Amino acid sequence: MVKVTFTLDDATVATLRRSAERVGKPQSAVVREAIADYADRIGRLSPHEQTRMLQVIDTLMVQPAAASAGSVDAELRALRASRRAASREPRRRRRP
Repeated sequence: MVKVTFTLDDATVATLRRSAERVGKPQSAVVREAIADYADRIGRLSPHEQTRMLQVIDTLMVQPAAASAGSVDAELRALRASRRAASREPRRRRRP
């Protein structure tokens, strides 16, 4: 383990001491567990963020499509044709 020094405000230190006493663990163990818990949650959206994202999706779902189905199909056909043509071309060697 590595010894680290932090500066905490009085309220945080009091909360840490009460929490450590309540669970019967050293303060360092409580800090380690709190950091691990925070790291697990950091990539998740908060309930407020989840609600906001769902509202954005709902808004997008009711908007009409920007392009017709026919134009999308035509664009996909052109893309597939260009990829097929590119895959048939001989590959050129790169010079070092």
